[in-house]
Amino acid sequence: MTIKLRQEEQKELIGSIQRYFKENMEEPIGDLKAAMLLDFCVKVIGPSIYNQAVADAQAHMEAKVADLTVECYEDAVDYWKKK
Repeated sequence: MTIKLRQEEQKELIGSIQRYFKENMEEPIGDLKAAMLLDFCVKVIGPSIYNQAVADAQAHMEAKVADLTVECYEDAVDYWKKK
């Protein structure tokens, strides 16, 4: 699965990379190099982050589904027990 960023999000991230370089590195980084760095990070680091996010979401959903038996359980054939 290829991670695809929206164009507006990509522009914001490129700007963020450029700001980081301006504030933390000796030399600023241009648009092209910042875009290339972003593309590299998305291709190399992105899948690991994406997979962890999916695993976290899956664990969360599994916990919610496990709670269904507690939250939504109703005793069957208990009409006479209540009287």
